[in-house]
Amino acid sequence: MDNAIWKSKLKNRTDLMLKMARYNLKIIFAGRFFWFVLASLVFYILLSVNLVLKNPVLNSSDVYRILFFPGILLVFYPTVFGIQNDADSRILEILFGIPDYRYKVWLIRLLMIFLLTWAILYFFCWIGYFGLTPFSVFKMSFQLMFPVFFLGCLAFLISTVVKNGNGTAVVMILIGVFLLFMSNTFANTQWNVFHNPYSIPQRMNEMVWAQISQKNRIFLGIGSLIFLLGGLTNLQRREKFLK
Repeated sequence: MDNAIWKSKLKNRTDLMLKMARYNLKIIFAGRFFWFVLASLVFYILLSVNLVLKNPVLNSSDVYRILFFPGILLVFYPTVFGIQNDADSRILEILFGIPDYRYKVWLIRLLMIFLLTWAILYFFCWIGYFGLTPFSVFKMSFQLMFPVFFLGCLAFLISTVVKNGNGTAVVMILIGVFLLFMSNTFANTQWNVFHNPYSIPQRMNEMVWAQISQKNRIFLGIGSLIFLLGGLTNLQRREKFLK
């Protein structure tokens, strides 16, 4: 009897997860996401052509710089506009009625968003491998996901506070400009969000740079988890979303 009840619960949970996965795929691919993918590809190609014309001999550092902003574009729309899309489709009330909303819906959605972004970046890396210069495709895509994950989780956190896609986009652009401005100050430190692990400064030991890169990835990883937990905590404040 207990075994039958356990199987029934497992089946119900599996069905619920599949339904949420299908819904979130619609959310991720809906609206402007296709245009963001297209824009990131065009942006990537234009940057590559421009760099090749200026410097025909490229290295992994150049490829990382070229792929950084297309990666940000890929994660921008689904993390910034996700909450607003739920509100516009009038699905928030249903979602908040599901126990442990943050774990059963948004964790799945974010996982799908980042996996999808990684898959597209992996494809872009292969284009760079054949079209620009040979490099480790998996390692490059993996390294790119650290800042992408960091900024994506930050955008998710801000979207749970602002609760409006356009407003969140403006805040994220301002933060991006500020981080870009501060990147010169933190250029050779672990605190630089735009840290390029392939760009070793002159007169710096490779081992020292490798340690800085490792600390930077730890910093981005911990920051991402803090932003993620903050956003998930905000989603528990049902009264602020259902007004």
